[in-house]
Amino acid sequence: MLMRTDPFREFDRLAQQVFGSTARPAAMAMDAYRSGDDFVVHFDLPGVDPETIELDVERNVLNVRAERRVPAPEGAELIVAERPTGSFTRQLFLGDTLDTERIDASYDAGVLTLRIPVAEQAKPRRIQITGGDSERRQISG
Repeated sequence: MLMRTDPFREFDRLAQQVFGSTARPAAMAMDAYRSGDDFVVHFDLPGVDPETIELDVERNVLNVRAERRVPAPEGAELIVAERPTGSFTRQLFLGDTLDTERIDASYDAGVLTLRIPVAEQAKPRRIQITGGDSERRQISG
């Protein structure tokens, strides 16, 4: 259903452990699961203005972009700045079994939630079996 690849994620974690900082803003933490006929993805984006969130799908690649601005007013002296600011991006490679035309997105309490329906052709369906004794009787009778 979902194929995730981020070749720089492990490098960033290693760099953070060694140097105490990251070369780029931390990735959006994500949970994903299937619930019934929907594939659900949650992204942690605390402190992000919903107006800065951008979602787009090209072919089967979902791009998520968001921006967290510095909360201090311009000219203020920053004493501690531990929360990452700037632009955050994440790409998800979606399988062909998902209906990318009907993605539903909501943002609540710092969590962006996407609901992606499973495509009709990918849903399990029952196949009726014909034949057997009843058809043989009709043909031979």
